[in-house]
Amino acid sequence: MNIVACVKRVPTTEAVAQPTADGKGLDSAGLQYMISFYDEIAVEEAVKTKEALGSGEVTVLTLGTKSGSKEIRECLAKGGDKAVVLVDEEWHSRDARATAKALTAQLQSMGAELVFMGRVATDRDNAAVGPMVATYLGWPCITDVISLEISGTSGTAKVETEHGVETVSFSCPAVITCQKGLNEPRYAGLKGIMAAKKKPYEEVEVSLEANQAVPVEVTLPAPRKEGRIVGEGVAAIPALIDALKNEAQVL
Repeated sequence: MNIVACVKRVPTTEAVAQPTADGKGLDSAGLQYMISFYDEIAVEEAVKTKEALGSGEVTVLTLGTKSGSKEIRECLAKGGDKAVVLVDEEWHSRDARATAKALTAQLQSMGAELVFMGRVATDRDNAAVGPMVATYLGWPCITDVISLEISGTSGTAKVETEHGVETVSFSCPAVITCQKGLNEPRYAGLKGIMAAKKKPYEEVEVSLEANQAVPVEVTLPAPRKEGRIVGEGVAAIPALIDALKNEAQVL
C-alpha cells in the first residue's frame, strides 16, 4: 500500500512569538523548530500500518523550506521510507486552502492510497488541512482517530467526538487525522538515524495558489494580571468565592 504521512514543521513549544515589523505576521528569526506533535503520531501510525500489512511504503510529505531537512529526516529515522518536500519559503504564511491544494496535487501525482495527518497543527490550531485535502481528493476523511485497524482496502476506526467515542468503517483510499492516544511515537535509534541519511529525500518546486485568508493584524495577547493573596486558611474562602464570582466571573 502506498502510505503517506503529511507533516508540518512548527516552532517549538518554548518559542517566544513576536510580530513582524509590519504587524501582519510572526517573526521567524531565531525560532527553533520541531515536527508538530500530532504529526509525530501520524508518522508512527503510518509506519505501524505498513508493518501490520507486511508490505508497502511510507512517504513523509511536507510543505516547507529547504532548511527543514533535520526535522524531516527525523521522521525517516523513525521508519519513513522516503521524504518529499514541497519547497515554499513562505510556508508559514500560507492559509489552509493553499496548503491543502498543494498537498492534494502532490498526493494525486504520487498515487497515494492512505494518508495520515495530525488532527491539528500545533502552531495554527485550526484542524482544517486534513478535511480539505480529503474533500479535494474526494476521499473519506476520518478525524480525531484514537484506534485504527486496516484490512485490505477497508478499515475500522474509533473516533473521539464531543459526545463520546464512535466506531466507524470506511474504505480506502482515505485521509486519517490522528488524535492523542492513537499510539506512542517511537524514538529514533542510532540505526534509524544512520539509515535516514541514505533514504530518498526529494525537493519539489511548487507554485501555490494565493491565500484566501489574509492576516490584517497580528498582536500579542495582553499580559496576565499579577496574582494576589485574598487571605489565609478557611477564613479566605468567602473572599476567594467573591473574587471568582465577581472579578474572574467563572462562577
